[in-house]
Amino acid sequence: MASPDYDWRLAVQGTGEALVLVPGMDGTGQLFYRQTPSLSESFRTATYALRDNATTMATLVEDLVRVIDTVAPETRRAVVVGESFGGALAMSFALARPEQVSALVVLNSFPYFAPQFRLRLARYGLALLPWGAMALIRRATAFRLHSPHTHREEIGRFMELTAAASRDGYLNRLQLLMSYDIRHRLRDLRPPALFLAAEQDHLVPSMQQAELMVSLVPHGTLHVLHGHGHICLIAPDVCLRDILLPWLKTAAP
Repeated sequence: MASPDYDWRLAVQGTGEALVLVPGMDGTGQLFYRQTPSLSESFRTATYALRDNATTMATLVEDLVRVIDTVAPETRRAVVVGESFGGALAMSFALARPEQVSALVVLNSFPYFAPQFRLRLARYGLALLPWGAMALIRRATAFRLHSPHTHREEIGRFMELTAAASRDGYLNRLQLLMSYDIRHRLRDLRPPALFLAAEQDHLVPSMQQAELMVSLVPHGTLHVLHGHGHICLIAPDVCLRDILLPWLKTAAP
């Protein structure tokens, strides 16, 4: 089980093959709220929160081991879906525990974050920012992060659900990305991997990064989300289930 100081907020819906949704930078696991109802029609779908005090990627990998062992105690395997920072964690997990990944799905992520000075600036700014102002900043920058056609009401709901994100969690995850670099290990990723890239991502060069990863990962497939921004899972026309089911039928073993 998770350690006593870790509130992992594990939630499981549906039956079938286990599928674990790995949170992004906010760490709350709430970003997936629009996707879990349809995913749970075909999968035993789990969401959870990241440990805010983790100072190594290995710690987060071990937490994900516990999540999968809990959600799929018999097989100890799952389809692992990671978004942004969660994609970096999902790939790190697949490298460390390939036997526990039946398939890997990486959305708007990267094997290395560049330029690094943006991480340093982000950490410096977040450390100085009055935390109460974070909600205002997130709303002010929404137009650059969300898909252009995402409804304003949906963005408001997303803001409310992810408001529990903590300063320490953001700072620690930004620090982790400063030492994260798996470019030299992409050829070692063995599970079938689907790389989803939003065409209008202004936070991460998702198209460029996905093309790089597909070129190196042995069983990699690229799927472009046309007309979408970085936070695309709450857009009205993105359904992970409809993307995953056809791919899983043809994915390499």
